[in-house]
Amino acid sequence: MAAIRWQFWLGFSFFLSVVIGAIAGVAWLYYLAMDANEVPLKRLVVQGELKYLERTQVRDALAGEELGSFFSADVNVIRERLEAEPWIEQASVRKEWPDILKVYLVEQKPLGHWNENNRPNALVSATGEVFEVDKSVIDELLPKLFGPEHAVKETVEQYQQVSELLQINGHQVVALTLTERFAVDVELLSGIRLRLGREGLLERVQRFIEVFPTIVRHKTQPIDYVDLRYDTGVAVAWKEEEQERK
Repeated sequence: MAAIRWQFWLGFSFFLSVVIGAIAGVAWLYYLAMDANEVPLKRLVVQGELKYLERTQVRDALAGEELGSFFSADVNVIRERLEAEPWIEQASVRKEWPDILKVYLVEQKPLGHWNENNRPNALVSATGEVFEVDKSVIDELLPKLFGPEHAVKETVEQYQQVSELLQINGHQVVALTLTERFAVDVELLSGIRLRLGREGLLERVQRFIEVFPTIVRHKTQPIDYVDLRYDTGVAVAWKEEEQERK
């Protein structure tokens, strides 16, 4: 009986030591995986077509907080940190063994300035998203869009419709205003302003395109604005000499 009891305790002790060893091994592996110093992310690869954003700015955006190790770094958290940057519309993040963090970025594509008088740093995208950035990196001419803050998408849609029709007929829109009553005013690169009102915008733009050659042919004085808020015909105002000098 004593021999049997001794064998039982010997076997139990061996089993217990195996279990403890396995637990200790798992704990050690977990600590190793979670320790950023053991398996650190050493290289950052930034991909995507970037026009306004410098790759160094992406690195700076991630340098503020510790990323963690290859195993502990949360790609969703990193993605959210990147997408908090105003120039970044969308980011995708993945890890590549043994120490690479790969980031693919989709940059914001500004359509125009937004309410520049009140928000000098604001831009708006073609999808109607307003974001504020350092505009000094922009070197192209962007239109100025003005409208109620609750009607950003409506303002963008009106601009896209009106500017497309005008552009294919040789007129470039440099500013568009959508009033609180949703009436539309447009300013062209030539300095001419179009008062379009609220209804039948494209029909009124087409009317301007058709009558414009006749207007300029009959009078050489610069046009101030063309009022198209009529069922038929237009009203034309001419710039005074003082306006011309300005």
